[in-house]
Amino acid sequence: MAAIIEVEYFNSFVLAKTVDASSTPVPVWRYTSLLANNLGKNWFIEESRITGGYNNTSVDFGAKAYLVSDRNNASIRGNSMIYSGIYNSRTGVNNTNQFPVGDDISRSADPINGSIQKLYAEDTNLTIFQESKVSRALIDKDAIYSAEGSTMTTSGAQIIGQIQAYAGEWGISKDPTSFAVYGYQKYFTDKNNNAVLRLSADGITEISSYGMKYFFTNNLSKATKIIGGYDIVSKSYVLSLQNDQGYNTLSFEEDVNGWTSFYDYKPSNIFSVNSNYYTTNNQYLYKHNQENSTGNNRGVFYLQRYPASVTLVLNSNASLSKVFKTLNYEGSNGWEVTSLYTPYDSGKNIFSYTEGAYDSATPQNNGAAAVVHPIYHAGFNRKENKFFANIINNSLPTEGEIVYGNSMSGIKGFFTTLTINTDSSTELGRFKELYAVSSEYIESSY
Repeated sequence: MAAIIEVEYFNSFVLAKTVDASSTPVPVWRYTSLLANNLGKNWFIEESRITGGYNNTSVDFGAKAYLVSDRNNASIRGNSMIYSGIYNSRTGVNNTNQFPVGDDISRSADPINGSIQKLYAEDTNLTIFQESKVSRALIDKDAIYSAEGSTMTTSGAQIIGQIQAYAGEWGISKDPTSFAVYGYQKYFTDKNNNAVLRLSADGITEISSYGMKYFFTNNLSKATKIIGGYDIVSKSYVLSLQNDQGYNTLSFEEDVNGWTSFYDYKPSNIFSVNSNYYTTNNQYLYKHNQENSTGNNRGVFYLQRYPASVTLVLNSNASLSKVFKTLNYEGSNGWEVTSLYTPYDSGKNIFSYTEGAYDSATPQNNGAAAVVHPIYHAGFNRKENKFFANIINNSLPTEGEIVYGNSMSGIKGFFTTLTINTDSSTELGRFKELYAVSSEYIESSY
């Protein structure tokens, strides 16, 4: 039985020095194709020359420490960044495919804050969005900070300088698609904290608390897909919260420092290019804020028309129990009230408005000319370019009531909630305005 004690490569063969245990143990060099004829044996071929090059330095023969791994495992460092060589368009140098392991080409953020979800480079600063923390770092330079945290000077030539976190336990969770930027303002969501945030020169601000905290507490954590973008035309941050049950698309404007509108479209992407605002829905690329030749495409998204809708609460003299008698509005023609109720109203009162503010009874044809008898209806009438209507009650009877429903006008309550929409027949898609809504009431006693 022969045992292999040394091997060397020689062309396609391996030069093996063997010793026969049944004879005098004198090593003999023999040519043998170990790779071709000895597959499956319980031994390993070890390269004797460094890097296997021709006439390279040979390592010493004898016992060597080595370890064989049966699995090739990768190490995922979600909190680290790695950068390549430089790209210079002026000189044609392109080293972006080079990652020299001999250089310090990585920078790690605190792993306790989760993985890095988004990087945004701005001038010589890099903003790092982790799951539960937002940080900043200098690019191509480093900084020395005082004990109070202020920058004293810059020194060195670091690709990514020292990482310094913004104040507050905020992050971007795992929703980098919620990120949008306009100027020095950056918007994103933190689903783990049910918050929508703005990163500006004064740090991180929770803009979801501006009148919408309860809404985002209920809806942000339920979203399975969050899409954010900036509308360059209306200067607003547009956010779409989507899940299998539905979606909510709404906008935030800096001019009023609040959430201004809900939208009926469900976007898959939101972006602005060359002062135009676009969205997609996996089928169409839609350009918003663009009138067609007839000017009647307002409220149309992805070839489908939606009515404009405003929900208001009328609550003047809040501590007084009232009977709301009329409803009035100032604005364009073509608005209708689809819902009006108070907490004490068991039903909802429906009004509609059609052009002319009249309905026509069926004409009686007695051989003479047909006579049309106009009648007033429970809708808006126009006077001096203002619209008004009596509130006709359609509530169900309650205990102690003798007159109820449409036998009486007005509804009782401390306040009333109404929803007013553009109707489905008057100048569809045209520009319509709503300036003011009011109601006349009288004091009520119970």
